[in-house]
Amino acid sequence: MPELPEVETTRAGIEPHVRGQQVRTVIVRQPQLRWPVSAALAEVLPGQIIHAVHRRAKYLLFEAETGHVCLHLGMSGRLRLVPADTPVATHDHVDIVFENDMAMRFNDARRFGSLFWLDGDPQAFSLLAHLGPEPLSEAFDGDWLHTRSRGRRAPVKTFIMDSATVVGVGNIYACEALHAAGIHPRRAAGRISRSRYRTLAAAIKQVLRDAIIAGGTTLRDYIGVDGDTGYFQLRLAAYGRTGAPCPRGCGPIRREIIGQRSTFFCPVCQR
Repeated sequence: MPELPEVETTRAGIEPHVRGQQVRTVIVRQPQLRWPVSAALAEVLPGQIIHAVHRRAKYLLFEAETGHVCLHLGMSGRLRLVPADTPVATHDHVDIVFENDMAMRFNDARRFGSLFWLDGDPQAFSLLAHLGPEPLSEAFDGDWLHTRSRGRRAPVKTFIMDSATVVGVGNIYACEALHAAGIHPRRAAGRISRSRYRTLAAAIKQVLRDAIIAGGTTLRDYIGVDGDTGYFQLRLAAYGRTGAPCPRGCGPIRREIIGQRSTFFCPVCQR
């Protein structure tokens, strides 16, 4: 599933091409994705200009004149800019066609993505209203993690992957940040000190920034807007490296299941 760096890479790649463009029509070939595609999308979006593309967690928000298109890539979704007359491929479910004869095409093989039309405050939308802070914002820091974690017995990895704690820290980046901070993923969230949470918050920010610069992590389905794959996977210190030596020279990386997710860590330097 595309994580925050992949979604941010998509946002940055697509915005220059759609900002300022007027929508001519919306073509919905498959109305049933994870949820039904909003019928209002094809009714009210044509004629409107896209002013900006924002990201909230792993949702893309296309700001139009009277509302927002809210898009989630799901597990395998892709956005591409193509000439409007480009032949349709399998799983090309939705086109937003612009007056410049280009189309923003949404392809989703597994149909776990979603497309909504929001005519009110997008932050009040049910899927966005209860999300935690953005990890790269000033609202997210070690003090926030420490305060929110008090009394929590859940593993710290599960805690930081909870979107009510902080958005966008998926499995790959949780493993990498915990390794960078030297914190064992099974340690109870409520038993970590404020100073160690400050180290962890800084590690989360750094790992995500590095991944965004690298264009994301390509493991299975993710491909960027330009058709290229991200290459942060070449810099992974823990994730997917079972049995490989820890980059700190401690010993082999171990794999365990935590919260039903594969978790990779060094049992020596992460405590």
